Amino acid sequence: MAEAAVKESAAAPETEQELTDGFNLVIEALKLNGLDTIYGVPGIPITDFGRMAQAAGIRVLSFRHEQNAGYAAAIAGFLTKKPGVCLTVSAPGFLNGLTALAHATTNCFPMILISGSSEREVVDLQQGDYEEMDQLAIAKPLCKAAFRVLHAADIGIGLARAIRAAVSGRPGGVYLDLPAKLFGQVMDAEKGRKSLVKVIDAAPAQIPAPDAIKRALDVLKGAKRPLIILGKGAAYAQADDAIRALVEKSGIPYVPMSMAKGILPDTHAQCAGAARSTVLKDSDVVMLIGARLNWLLSHGKGKTWGDAPKKFIQVDIEPKEMDSNVEIAAPVVGDIGSCVAALLAGMGEKWTAAPADWSKAVTAKREENVAKMAPRLMNNNSPMDYHGALGVLRTIVKERPDAIFVNEGANTLDLARGIVDMYKPRKRLDVGTWGVMGIGMGYSIAAAIETGKPVLAVEGDSAFGFSGMAIETICRYELPMCVVIFNNAGIYRGT
Repeated sequence: MAEAAVKESAAAPETEQELTDGFNLVIEALKLNGLDTIYGVPGIPITDFGRMAQAAGIRVLSFRHEQNAGYAAAIAGFLTKKPGVCLTVSAPGFLNGLTALAHATTNCFPMILISGSSEREVVDLQQGDYEEMDQLAIAKPLCKAAFRVLHAADIGIGLARAIRAAVSGRPGGVYLDLPAKLFGQVMDAEKGRKSLVKVIDAAPAQIPAPDAIKRALDVLKGAKRPLIILGKGAAYAQADDAIRALVEKSGIPYVPMSMAKGILPDTHAQCAGAARSTVLKDSDVVMLIGARLNWLLSHGKGKTWGDAPKKFIQVDIEPKEMDSNVEIAAPVVGDIGSCVAALLAGMGEKWTAAPADWSKAVTAKREENVAKMAPRLMNNNSPMDYHGALGVLRTIVKERPDAIFVNEGANTLDLARGIVDMYKPRKRLDVGTWGVMGIGMGYSIAAAIETGKPVLAVEGDSAFGFSGMAIETICRYELPMCVVIFNNAGIYRGT
């Protein structure tokens, strides 16, 4: 009987074990976490990965240069609050994407740069592998976090850590290193599925301390000439209704930084953008919401801010940002949505609006400056000048408030910031904290893909030169874009 059983067992066909590999596990980990778009440039060792991701339903947009793909991923993170994903080959491809990763970190945009790489044992002994480079070591100083995955079973955890690092606290860029050998690793499919991680509450609310809210409101109550400055962090937060309620309830004039334009329309009665120089100089209490006192605000000191002493209230998710340039009288640490909601609640029903004489003075200065500018925007000079050209585009944008306005250059950027009004949040995208040129086409592609809206890119000729080849990418994907180039034959010639 025992012998017969053994023979029968030997004759029975073995059940085939279902297997999976690194390619599929990375793809499934991305899909599990709602990361359905990849910007990149195909090539060894990630060519097959791109094809397989596309076949699995992920949008894979192939560019001509990794830097443009990286800028697209960076601004996708800003627009969606999910990490934008950029995929590159090793060494030179990785280095091309690294500029955009550093840019994302500096601007607090969530982004993940995924790069194929050479095998560790060859890199560590410097034996001269194809595109050999210790990419993890190079990336670390330039991003918020950097991880390497060596085993297929760790892919789920590796991507989960990258997502959390990118979006939690102050958002930023994350590098994920995937050696070529990882993609081909095979493991049991069921174990592979169980190894994947769906990230829960990746960017938890950070509630401000009640004492911080009370301190900020006490400082605001004592102001005779208060001012609110909205930064791109306020736009990223997508707390538009609460921010508008705070501004309107306070009655305080506000200045939007360029990528915060449109949280409230630039034509709003309290908008002091056209009187920026006056309000920065004359204000006595300044509340910063998602804005940093960096070079774009003259570091909070000097002639720009006048001689009168000022008190600053700063709302930011990063405690280390406080006192970075000047003393912050009332730091409010937390996510902007929670902080603004707490400030509103603390104001109660009987809040006294900003002093009427200050508001009237700001309004008068704004209207005076707008009136001075109006004839310049209506000119029809030959040759054309900046003001006449931007005056036309100003009207175009007013007629299409849903369109995305991408702007870069030198004079083209500086003048457009003040001339072209925005009416809705996250519709103006520009060079950001570094003032780096070359972001235009990458931003435009991601804006069209992520929002489905038409895009108007207004470019200086030099700025366009950094990314002009991406026009082919725009045409290949038939994206709804209009590119306008201001050609003054140089940088800052002003002609």
